Amino acid sequence: MEVQVKKPTEEKLKPKLFSVMKNYSGQQLVKDITAGVIVAIIALPLSIALALASGVGPEQGLYTAIVAGFIVAFFGGSRVQIAGPTAAFATIVAGIVAKEGMDGLVISTIMAGIIMVIMGICRFGKLIKYIPGTITAGFTFGIAVTIVIGQVKDFLGLTFKHAPIETTEKVAEIVKCMGSLNVQALIIGLISLAVLILWPKKLEKIPASLIAVILCSAIVMLSGMKVNTIGDLYTISSAAPKLTLPSVTFARVKAMLPNAFTIALLAAVESLLSCVVADGMIGSKHRSNMELVAQGLANVGSALFGGIPATGAIARTAANVKNGGRTPISGMVHSVVLLAILLLLMPYASLIPMPTIAAILFIVAYNMCGWKNIRDMFRTAPKSDIAVLVVTIVLTVVFDLVVAIGVGMVMASLLFMKRMADVTEAHAWIDVDDEDTDPDNILLKRIPENTRVYEINGPMFFAAAEKFKYMLDDKDIDVLVIRMRNVPAIDASGVASLEEVVKRCTKHSVNVVFSHVNEQPFHAMDKAGLIETVGRENFCEHIDTALIRAQEIEDSLKKGA
Repeated sequence: MEVQVKKPTEEKLKPKLFSVMKNYSGQQLVKDITAGVIVAIIALPLSIALALASGVGPEQGLYTAIVAGFIVAFFGGSRVQIAGPTAAFATIVAGIVAKEGMDGLVISTIMAGIIMVIMGICRFGKLIKYIPGTITAGFTFGIAVTIVIGQVKDFLGLTFKHAPIETTEKVAEIVKCMGSLNVQALIIGLISLAVLILWPKKLEKIPASLIAVILCSAIVMLSGMKVNTIGDLYTISSAAPKLTLPSVTFARVKAMLPNAFTIALLAAVESLLSCVVADGMIGSKHRSNMELVAQGLANVGSALFGGIPATGAIARTAANVKNGGRTPISGMVHSVVLLAILLLLMPYASLIPMPTIAAILFIVAYNMCGWKNIRDMFRTAPKSDIAVLVVTIVLTVVFDLVVAIGVGMVMASLLFMKRMADVTEAHAWIDVDDEDTDPDNILLKRIPENTRVYEINGPMFFAAAEKFKYMLDDKDIDVLVIRMRNVPAIDASGVASLEEVVKRCTKHSVNVVFSHVNEQPFHAMDKAGLIETVGRENFCEHIDTALIRAQEIEDSLKKGA
């Protein structure tokens, strides 16, 4: 009887909006509008704060939330995802703007968007899970540290003599300029922190960041305190987003490519992580590949309309769900409300004190750092994982995210290969009488007199290749049986090792028989010509048939003698 295995259906490249609207109701519309308005109020101060932390103007944070938020809601693979500027990009964007200017940022973001669209079309959504958790935890914590360091200046009201870009340079400048501490700025910063920490314990429905902004702006304005506000440092614009095209050259595109890949990878990881969190909250299942396409389109749109890189925002997505949002309509409402605020109320943003912005970003950094996860890793993870975690954190803070992810991935890959090589081994068996309940145990088999059986366990790849070269140490045999039932995969180095064993066997007139070669190793060996070299008749499906084949070879050799 033929058994048919049902293959999993391929994930649709279809926006969730088009699926959920089939059963949409007026009752859900009211809930979505309510949730969208609340999320917009939460996103307002956050978008401004994150834009300033990224080294761009306050309105550019709103452009990002408006354009990217609407595109992700319309085309996205999640029912409730809210997109916009996030803390993860702050240090990356600030570095690009400082070194390459806004044109460099626009080019990098557009290329990142194109990369993400290609990732989605090529069905790479599921591959993101192969990035080790130690690396994502490490660079997330590192980014949180850099955000905090970057906001110390405004929180303390310091006057810098230079304009440092690197985090280590900022630390040095903070120490040098500590004498310029503005006590009034520090007071406003502490009041803001107190509101942000204590307010949610009393009235969670009204965003604490909005209360901090209104209260501290009023205090500074009415008291005449000498504290820098957004209007003192930036020119505020209430104009709607406009299409802007950067000056593009091949050399510029080539130079921006590493930044583009960094933005694309980080946006993909954070967006899909936000989708997974949202799925758990509403009992739904997102379409990861469609989400990547939507995030790519959103980043292209954001860059062309004056914004910065965008991704799914976990906190805003959670707020959307908690307030009744269940369809992409809430995300679209959030963008429309932010556009109305930009056009009508943006001039009032000039009154927001910079220490309040710094305090908001302190809380954002605390919420994103995942210190409990880091603590648990230090308690339970192997030393190798802790090493990857620490290196990723340090490199994120001292250098940048590109270096941190690159080195972290190389370290994690090398350590993984070492683990795989450690568990890969080859055992030799001879004819031994023993009792065992496993009918396939080699100890229960009758092995021909001049036959040696080797059983390989684990993947055969380059890091473990040296382990198999001793299989013909005993040359006084007629047949070598290589049992491969526990070899799930093999690479070119593994095939080369087997070819070397076969060559040595041929040289010493030893016949080779393979037992239970799995599908992937068989195809790799076939492609390399090893099967033809050994002879297809010497590839057996089971150890029993392999031992029968070995006995046949021995019998023929005795007859020939």
